[in-house]
Amino acid sequence: MLGKLPVLLVEDDPVDTMNLQRVFERCKIPNRLICAANGEEALAWLRSAPARAQRPGLIFLDLNMPVMSGLEFLEIQKGDPDLRRIPVIVMTSSRQESDRRRSYELGAAGFITKPLQFDEFVQMVDTIDRYWSLCEEP
Repeated sequence: MLGKLPVLLVEDDPVDTMNLQRVFERCKIPNRLICAANGEEALAWLRSAPARAQRPGLIFLDLNMPVMSGLEFLEIQKGDPDLRRIPVIVMTSSRQESDRRRSYELGAAGFITKPLQFDEFVQMVDTIDRYWSLCEEP
């Protein structure tokens, strides 16, 4: 997935975080997974020296989080000339069409509703991995 660049997960639910870590292992995705519990924490990390040295190639973003919601994060991230090129896939439990529409208006590269079954989650992430791998090919 996007070469060797890390992937940033912005997610407040520890179970969803653990599930994505398990999916990366099962799908043999070698990218380092960096986790932030909310949008504020993610922005602080993205603006830190270690993050500037190697920006993530992709951000998975939940919408419903404390402190700073996913939509607030997305608006700030896409408005920042230094961060806006990082693609964001919204991965949320929301089924609200308004959340989908607003995510795309703010510049999300994709909007996915989290599957309830782990095997479906594996298939979803594997599909995303294959898609981004195709995008990288010359």
